[in-house]
Amino acid sequence: MEAYFQNMVEELRQMRRDLHKIPELGLKEYKTSAYIREKLEGFGITELGTWLETGVVAVIRGKGKGQAVAFRADMDALPVTEQTGCDFTSEHVGCMHACGHDGHVTVLLGFAKYLQEHKDELENDVVLIFQPAEEGPGGAQLLVDAGLFEKHPVRCIIGCHIFPQVPQGKVACRKGAMMARNGEVDVHIYGESAHGAQPQLGHDAVLAAGAVITGLHTILSRNVSPLDSGVLTFGAIHGGEACNIIAKEVKLEGTMRAFSDEAYETMTKRVQEAAAGIAAGYGCKGEAVFRHMYRVVDNDPKLVELLQEVAGDNYEETPPYMLAEDFSLYLQKVPGMFFFLGSGNAEKGYTHSLHSAQFQFDEEILALGVETYAKLLKKLAE
Repeated sequence: MEAYFQNMVEELRQMRRDLHKIPELGLKEYKTSAYIREKLEGFGITELGTWLETGVVAVIRGKGKGQAVAFRADMDALPVTEQTGCDFTSEHVGCMHACGHDGHVTVLLGFAKYLQEHKDELENDVVLIFQPAEEGPGGAQLLVDAGLFEKHPVRCIIGCHIFPQVPQGKVACRKGAMMARNGEVDVHIYGESAHGAQPQLGHDAVLAAGAVITGLHTILSRNVSPLDSGVLTFGAIHGGEACNIIAKEVKLEGTMRAFSDEAYETMTKRVQEAAAGIAAGYGCKGEAVFRHMYRVVDNDPKLVELLQEVAGDNYEETPPYMLAEDFSLYLQKVPGMFFFLGSGNAEKGYTHSLHSAQFQFDEEILALGVETYAKLLKKLAE
């Protein structure tokens, strides 16, 4: 790591710990937003915009020789009670930065300082997006809908995520699909109640629901190409009133994910058709209600090649993950790249997964994040 970035470690550590103490849920990140603005203004950055009340967009002007480049950090936390035992633990009971967003904000703040101190060397304008509500309801789409790219046209957008399944000191990425398109589905089964001793007088929604679950799981093996990937999981079932009453209604709650739009849309169509058809076979009515969420994180191959160049031996190719990320919604508008900033370190005990109440990481990785952004920007200017 170059000396400039190594010398940032302690400042980055302090910023991250400041942010870790004040986690806030999506669209309520008021303290976080104020902290970001205070730091940016302290660095001498004056072109700041407020979006969605808590989002902050900063612009650092270069020589204007090419279209601007955007970098994004998410800033919201999770409704998790922290159990790390660290001395900078969350001051907001029941809320925690359990997904590393405090680190993402810190990387972008460190990058902002670097940009301001190297303004005379910048070929392009740089747009820094501090985005609220990644965990929900999807702040990226809200920003896009609010006209983010109309006000700030960019040639591409770059982001990263701290990731414990990648070793500390490494960055990981892949060309094309890296994270899944996802959605949620509620399947409602409507039957007719009757006495449990006289089932012939009713239509059993519980029995139909069991058949629907079994049938829906054949969609991936028979309707989606075996060369594609998808997952359909039902994690909750609600229904019935008593052990001796034929249930008149059952609700299944599930998640569905795929690495291609084609597979996802096939799953959506077949879930609706199969739920209705199978339920009808039991004298019931079945219908599916979908909440389509994030799209495939589809990395631009040329940007991934630039990351490989700047990371050198620190680069790893990641397998695709069925996780989802609203960064994908920016990619519906502009080319971009999302990469993992490795945080896994068994020797220091940094192995807990994202969203865990014990999740922690070594803040030295943040300097690598800043350096990677800086080197990518230089490559893009060549």
